[in-house]
Amino acid sequence: MSRFLKNIGDLKAFQDAVAKCKGDVILRKNDGSEEFNMKSELSSYIAWGRLVEQCGSDYEVFCLDHNDEANLLKYFYER
Repeated sequence: MSRFLKNIGDLKAFQDAVAKCKGDVILRKNDGSEEFNMKSELSSYIAWGRLVEQCGSDYEVFCLDHNDEANLLKYFYER
């Protein structure tokens, strides 16, 4: 699963969805120049800063564990 980020309206809800995932959740810039593990607290803080700075349209999020996709898909479809 790969989802392009247009607008993460509720950061807490997104963080909660990521926390439910068993494997890593990666936020990657479309051109591949940046990649953040959203399960890492430090990495996620840096990623949030980049998203706010660039409005998120240049980033996509994906799960390394395919079983985690349902958690994130639920978040995206509830928005």
